[in-house]
Amino acid sequence: MFTTRPTLQGTHGMVSSTHWLASQSAMAVLEDGGNAFDAAVAAGFVLHVVEPHLNGPAGEVPILLAPAGGEPTVLCGQGPAPAGATIGHYTALGLDLVPGTGPLAAAVPGAFDAWMVLLRDHGTRHLAEVLRYAIGYAEHGHPAVERIGETVETVRELFTQEWTDSAALYLPGGRSPAAGRLLTNPALAATWRRLIAEAEAAGPGRESRIEAARRVWREGFIADELAAAAARPAMDSSGERHAGTLTGDDLAAFEAGYEPPVRYTWNGWTVCKAGPWSQGPVLLQQLALLPDGLTAEDLGTPELLHTLVEGGKLAMADREAWYGDAAEVPLPELLSGPYNDERRKLIGERASYGLRPGRPGGRTPRLSAQALAAVARAADRDAGPVAGPGGGEPTVGGPEVRADGGTRGDTCHLDVVDRWGNMVAATPSGGWLQSNPVIPALGFPLGTRLQMAWLDPGLPNSLTPGRRPRTTLTPSLALRGHTPVMAFGTPGGDQQDQWSLHFLLGVALRSPVRAGLDLQGAIDAPNWHQESFPGSFHPRTMAAGKVVVESRIGEHAIRGLRRRGHDVTVGPAWSEGRLCAVARDPETGVLLAAANPRGAQGYAVGR
Repeated sequence: MFTTRPTLQGTHGMVSSTHWLASQSAMAVLEDGGNAFDAAVAAGFVLHVVEPHLNGPAGEVPILLAPAGGEPTVLCGQGPAPAGATIGHYTALGLDLVPGTGPLAAAVPGAFDAWMVLLRDHGTRHLAEVLRYAIGYAEHGHPAVERIGETVETVRELFTQEWTDSAALYLPGGRSPAAGRLLTNPALAATWRRLIAEAEAAGPGRESRIEAARRVWREGFIADELAAAAARPAMDSSGERHAGTLTGDDLAAFEAGYEPPVRYTWNGWTVCKAGPWSQGPVLLQQLALLPDGLTAEDLGTPELLHTLVEGGKLAMADREAWYGDAAEVPLPELLSGPYNDERRKLIGERASYGLRPGRPGGRTPRLSAQALAAVARAADRDAGPVAGPGGGEPTVGGPEVRADGGTRGDTCHLDVVDRWGNMVAATPSGGWLQSNPVIPALGFPLGTRLQMAWLDPGLPNSLTPGRRPRTTLTPSLALRGHTPVMAFGTPGGDQQDQWSLHFLLGVALRSPVRAGLDLQGAIDAPNWHQESFPGSFHPRTMAAGKVVVESRIGEHAIRGLRRRGHDVTVGPAWSEGRLCAVARDPETGVLLAAANPRGAQGYAVGR
């Protein structure tokens, strides 16, 4: 099978991320004697600098980690809704959805504290050692990738007329960042230098300095600036100016925490995901719906593509009805054999156009008013797909401009494995340059993750103070037996667990090829996604029956899907999926890595 480059193999360390500078910074940490967790933290902060249109320090990050010889664990860097973020507050403003941009959409930032907890508990390096790469790129500049300038252009009018502090950073002299030109962020570099100085003043111990940095973020000068920014009214995607609900008390109360992963075993692989406050179990439900006896020959056939599309619709319908942090989620039933045996019977010969959540344990599903409206419209196929531009991670193509200034963002991903067998997968996102006005004293904006919560009461994903909005961010770890073997993930919003399923099937059914797991071949294989569910990002639209495929998937597959009633959109040849992956052979200790060639930005390094 054609691949764009080889799967890397080595013994010292492997890194894969969505930007080559983050990958190489992580590798530099490994070369300097740091472990996978040190390297991941360094890469995470570099991603904040070099992909500001995709993530930022005030965003969020779920992390899956497997210490050598230890159990896989989830570290949750998804902050909750602030104490003042009640449904009543938003509906009193005349809103039926949380805006996709602006202070009202800001959850408690979770990424920074999660990185610090990871470094404290599992790393070996000092704070200054892992931050120096990000500080260097912010202070001295990095060659801007093309998408930064493209994204800024989509919000030019908003920046120049409303978010003038953002214009000062990203439109100096009226010009957006040109591809390949050095882009600096002196304010961000100064923020991290001051943070380090205040942390080092706390004493000589590595852990004590990390704890001091956490206090600075939660209660010091950074917290003061974040709370003040949230209190300033700003134009958002509702077309009006609103202040947010985030306060200093909310910031002081949040701490990133550990929890066990959700697991599902399929075909000898045990896949670990974050819980249903994320969309992670969607990958597991799709595995549970697979037919028996799949082989490599089935991959890419119209028959299997149809089965995967329809199984994905069922899993995403359950996500809509049952996932969230505001109610108990019947996850054991959703992953049980009897439940999925019955659900599998719903996969017929023709494409389905409805939203069909199940009844785990006999429970009656409830959907938001917006989801019900989308389903009602989807029932009339003559009306066409219910679709429109969103406020979050994209599906196909580049950033979209919107009349209110909002634009689609994306997200990032990184995976690291070291010579000792430590392994980590992380998906940082949120706090995009287009999400909120830049805070001039800090060099970055607030995030917008609250847009994923509904303003209907009584749903698992209803906006609830102190509860996490259901995130799309969903890194993965896979085990063979009880041994962690592979870390992987992708940007892509609602598409993440669709693309991850296709990658996992490519690895599990085709490997080994030559020697070890064929990571690059699985990443390079033609990919696709479906949109038959309410999207997670404002304005929460749905495109019933729509399947978007790369043209490389072939005419035979495209015609086969259309014959079965799917509304197929053929995208560019290399447009679907942003996967990264690393692996470790438990028998030989050989390490592997591969990265997505789409967009010419992701990179794997190692030796």
